[in-house]
Amino acid sequence: MTAVKAIQSVQLDDENNTVIILDQTLLPNEKVFLHLSTPEEIWEAIYHLKVRGAPAIGIAAAFGVYLGTKQSKASTYEQLLDDFQKIKQYLASSRPTAVNLFWALDRMEDRLKVEKDKSIEEIKNALKEEAEHIRNEDEQVCYSIGEHALSLLKPGWGLLTHCNAGTIATARYGTALAPIYLGQERGYHFKVFADETRPLLQGARLTAWELQEAGVDVTLICDNMASIVMKEGKVQAVLVGCDRVAANGDTANKIGTSGVAILAKYYGIPFYVCAPLSTIDLDCPTGEHIPIEVRKAEEITTKWYEKPMAPENVQTYNPAFDVTDHELITAIITEKGIAYPPFTKSLKQMKSV
Repeated sequence: MTAVKAIQSVQLDDENNTVIILDQTLLPNEKVFLHLSTPEEIWEAIYHLKVRGAPAIGIAAAFGVYLGTKQSKASTYEQLLDDFQKIKQYLASSRPTAVNLFWALDRMEDRLKVEKDKSIEEIKNALKEEAEHIRNEDEQVCYSIGEHALSLLKPGWGLLTHCNAGTIATARYGTALAPIYLGQERGYHFKVFADETRPLLQGARLTAWELQEAGVDVTLICDNMASIVMKEGKVQAVLVGCDRVAANGDTANKIGTSGVAILAKYYGIPFYVCAPLSTIDLDCPTGEHIPIEVRKAEEITTKWYEKPMAPENVQTYNPAFDVTDHELITAIITEKGIAYPPFTKSLKQMKSV
């Protein structure tokens, strides 16, 4: 348990001008930390999922835009702002769906503008401070989400989760996995079913690895096995993370999440979304307005195989996310509390606290 919680998937090494990330594409076989020093390297790490999970992406982007701006040769505020905005726009282009990416970059720009009357060196130091605040706040946010979520669960329950919303996707604890870790510490003895999460296997490679390392009773299942474990009465609640929540409660998360929600609704199982307030986008009215990233065909046809497992040149469709309709969601759990339907009211109230 301690070993998993001690992992920091994104760190700043300011002295050596690098962002250190745990390369999640190599897990569970290798635990490798990459040292990234340029916006291009950080962009590549985000795009290729070496760093992934909405909170971790936001933290990496905050550290990245700070380091890029730190290396600016600007002698005036206007020049520094111009350099900052170029780096910000570049990093923002890495992935379109996770709102934390844009939230963190906007927060960094807001801090830069607040400090505009200070010296260049003082502004750079303020950006470092803000990036570190983003990282430290996320750890507390995840812990609070875990406490609120745990209040909805009972000892001995079977829990199902999809993708990876754990320690390595955040500053620490995770979102959907936070109540599992807290429950493990307090003797809840949860039995967790981890969907493998095709096509990139975040559940198999990351969630199953995290939970097993933590001593949690975890069982890996293929995505298309969720229905049978629910039918057999092995699942009492579903916990998932998210990358963006629309104002009406529609939620974008890793592809396959909406299917799990439909199954949970059919079997009468509560479906909980664990969402930091930073992922709630009140400017986005419904899930139809959330941009869905479509990724390359090779992730389906060749990535995990010694030989191609599909006909050459076959057409593919590989959306990285889907949107779960708000009507399928029992509650959205944030660091400030639990939001229930109607989400148009409860989410707005939650954001205003």
